[in-house]
Amino acid sequence: MKSFFQFLNEAQSAASMQAKKLNLKSDGHGGWLDTRGNFVATTEDGKLKFVDKKKKKSEDERPAQQKRAQAEPKAEPKKTAPEATSKQAEKEGEGSQTSGESTETLTVAFGRFNPPTVGHGKLLSAAKKASAGEDLKIYPSRSQDPKKNPLDPDMKISYMKKMFPEYEENIINDDEMRSIFNVLTTADEQGYRSVNIVVGSDRQAEFENLATKYNGELYDFEEIRVISAGVRDADAEGVEGMSASKMRKAVMDDDFKAFRSGTPKELDDGDTQALFDAVRAGMGVKKKKAEVAEMWEIAPKYDQRGLREQYVNGLIYRLGDIVESLHTGLVGKIIRRGTNHLICVTKEDYMFKSWIRDVMEYTEKKMERRMRVPGKPNTLEGTGGYTKNAMAATGTSSIKNFINKYKIKKS
Repeated sequence: MKSFFQFLNEAQSAASMQAKKLNLKSDGHGGWLDTRGNFVATTEDGKLKFVDKKKKKSEDERPAQQKRAQAEPKAEPKKTAPEATSKQAEKEGEGSQTSGESTETLTVAFGRFNPPTVGHGKLLSAAKKASAGEDLKIYPSRSQDPKKNPLDPDMKISYMKKMFPEYEENIINDDEMRSIFNVLTTADEQGYRSVNIVVGSDRQAEFENLATKYNGELYDFEEIRVISAGVRDADAEGVEGMSASKMRKAVMDDDFKAFRSGTPKELDDGDTQALFDAVRAGMGVKKKKAEVAEMWEIAPKYDQRGLREQYVNGLIYRLGDIVESLHTGLVGKIIRRGTNHLICVTKEDYMFKSWIRDVMEYTEKKMERRMRVPGKPNTLEGTGGYTKNAMAATGTSSIKNFINKYKIKKS
């Protein structure tokens, strides 16, 4: 039986602190379980040591396979006509595609798609090619704000499925997938051995750094490949140069023709007009342009001078401010301001770097739910969810505003 001091030391160990960050639960015997109840790590020398699930699985399966091979007598191959053989192979191939069993490699595309454009079709096509017939999942980010993310996730995904019907089953609407870390930890829990992450060429280095840096700590894959969907020329015409920034600029300029050129033919004029109106409403664009945010806020790529002036003068992205990466979905506090980049740290002490054009101020003051994500309570002050948690912790059933009735009567 463990003494009080043993429990105290275990609670304060580096292993328990790391496990808390990863939302792991102790089994009471030095082991750790994930959210699905799977045994994933042990405590050794005060640190977490993750179980090599792939190796264990292969070792468990190999003896059984060998025994079956030894026990089963080898049957002589039957002679079949070439035509029959090809038909049989074709039939078996069809069966394997519809078996429903998960593959060993998952290909993911994680992006804002706000709004979705014809240019995003190139990204999805590259992701499909990289998947090579194995599992493909497309995760639109959950960010929403009037400047750079005018569409809410549900509306955005609804339009994506209309614009890219070929990928309707691959586009995932999951509120828990708020960052690339959420996507990778979930894929690991689901048993995938390798992951392909398909991104634009300008984001490849950022994803490679983050994804590989925490492999073996937050998740454990045999291989992580970050694949470029190709170089995009922002000045090019048509699909090659189309971007969500251009689409938001078209809305700001009230230029429906330019906006229409950024949507695929699968979206008819009526739906395109509805999307245009939805983006305009989300951005708060009214009759007067003066009421709209400045260009550097909506499409910083088209007003980098304005963005830099705000940054150099210390008007935006100050030390201690909370920002969200537009590429990875990570949220963190600014701890260092570079010439044109920021070094940030998440609440879980994970560090990430972003260019100033690729972040936004994090203002999630409308969160009414008690749990931000499963296992993590909402601690964002000023939100309804935070108030509900505080009431639950103190046993408060209702809150009444205090009014000095005596003073009211006297006045």
